[in-house]
Amino acid sequence: MKVVIVGGVAAGPKAASRIIRMMPNADITIVEKDLFLSYAGCGLPYYVSGEIKEQRELMETSAGVVRDATFFLHVKNLKVKNHTEALEIDRKNKRVHVKSVATGDKAWLHYDKLVLATGASPVIPPIPGVDKKNVFTLHGVHDAEGIKKVLAQHKAKDVVIIGGGLIGVEATEALATHGCRVTIVEMLPQILNMLDWEIARLVENYVETNGVRVMTGTKAIALENRGETDDIVTHVRTDKGDLPADIVILAIGVRPNVSLAQKAGLTIGEKTGAIQVDDHMRTSDPDIYAAGDCVECIDRLTGQPCYVPLGSTANKQGRVAAVNICGGNEVFPGVLGSSICKVFDYCAARTGLTERAAKDLGYELITAMVPGVDRAHYMPKSKILLMKIVADKNTGRLLGVQVTGPGEGAKRVDVAATAITAGMTLDQLAHLDLSYAPPYASAMDNLITAANVARNKRDGFMIGIPAEAVQRKIQNGEDFVFLDVRTPNEYEQVHLPKSTLIPLGALRRRLSEIPRDKEVITYCAISLRGYEASLILRAAGFTDVKVLDGGIAMWPFDREIP
Repeated sequence: MKVVIVGGVAAGPKAASRIIRMMPNADITIVEKDLFLSYAGCGLPYYVSGEIKEQRELMETSAGVVRDATFFLHVKNLKVKNHTEALEIDRKNKRVHVKSVATGDKAWLHYDKLVLATGASPVIPPIPGVDKKNVFTLHGVHDAEGIKKVLAQHKAKDVVIIGGGLIGVEATEALATHGCRVTIVEMLPQILNMLDWEIARLVENYVETNGVRVMTGTKAIALENRGETDDIVTHVRTDKGDLPADIVILAIGVRPNVSLAQKAGLTIGEKTGAIQVDDHMRTSDPDIYAAGDCVECIDRLTGQPCYVPLGSTANKQGRVAAVNICGGNEVFPGVLGSSICKVFDYCAARTGLTERAAKDLGYELITAMVPGVDRAHYMPKSKILLMKIVADKNTGRLLGVQVTGPGEGAKRVDVAATAITAGMTLDQLAHLDLSYAPPYASAMDNLITAANVARNKRDGFMIGIPAEAVQRKIQNGEDFVFLDVRTPNEYEQVHLPKSTLIPLGALRRRLSEIPRDKEVITYCAISLRGYEASLILRAAGFTDVKVLDGGIAMWPFDREIP
């Protein structure tokens, strides 16, 4: 069998490697437009930062062997034509027209099965100056090398990153590591649009504590030069003022590379603009498969097409395509949008639906904001993890989880992804038999605690109120009691605006100080004591008692520090 694979970074090499294992006599050719093969694109920010020292480390196997054309030929028995562009697909005669980038020579490659793994390209905004020398994306090895060169030669100090998504945020840390003054310019009201705004705001607040300026709701208008050399940018003009810039990073997002598929008449998804495939990774032509960042996925919760380009997804899809090319019957079931990124010492991660997305789909929801340490609180390495959980109020089914903070978030999001895939409810989640030892987790894991908080809300034991609603009450001058039940020492260090202190231990004997005709909102550091206080108040006959979701730890607005 002759197999031609267009694309040599993630899905393509994965498909090729699986095919040759299943069919050792297959004739496989990988066509890759770029010079570099099978490199770890997600590692580029860490190469820019210097955490990854050598370029070759991005292209090595776990055994330290570089995945180049020689490696693929001698180890995998795969032919590789890198620096070669696929020009067109002749579906009738089952062949691909290719051209050498170096020499211009053209040839036809015949196939029995074709795999399109053409990936995606960075979005370049239609604004003046994007073609100047010190303007980069962070999409390939060439971009990373260009950024490192400018950092080394010109000692760049001011960096403007246009776009506050995953790529932009990861690039922020990489450049701040070099001592750069970094500004993120994001047109949307928040960075990291994969998260609900409260979680994104917590990340934004933390980023700013690391010296990064974040300008949300801001549009870049032009990249300008105000010096003697016209081919570089010196300033970024925005609708909120001008920013000096020695380097500009365009991190707006990516679009699927579908021109080859379009010209061949393959079906393109109307909603996503990516190549439409079935659950076997077949395109509208049964002899042509597609995988990776060029294809649309199906959301496992909604059943709707979506576009979530991730290296993890690309590798899984490449394997599924390979199995089916070899006569197997493997299904790719879709995605939950599980994503994670490192933000200085914080993680920011999610899986499933955000509250915003779930509401748009018509769900009636239970949500809970639950901070807590990621292991036994008495362990010296314990760190706070800030979690939001989203569930269907009518069925109790878990719909989504988001986390941020310095604590261990990856394993909680991964457990949540598994639970969502299994269709688990809050009750089932709360009784998961998760591993426990003080150095690794608390006796009641963060995810189990979050499920229990949501169950308490569902069952009426706790009435929560989001920070946004409390902030609105404060701004509108509404008359309510904002009750801090921490210790006096904690209150003196930091507290929330318009709040009154009555420590939890003194609450029962000081009930007379609290007006019974007013709404009472209780809080503490993480709202555990706030919850206890609400139970005391309700048992004492107070009828309008709520608990601030997430307490001070997840309050996204300004706090009062005496």
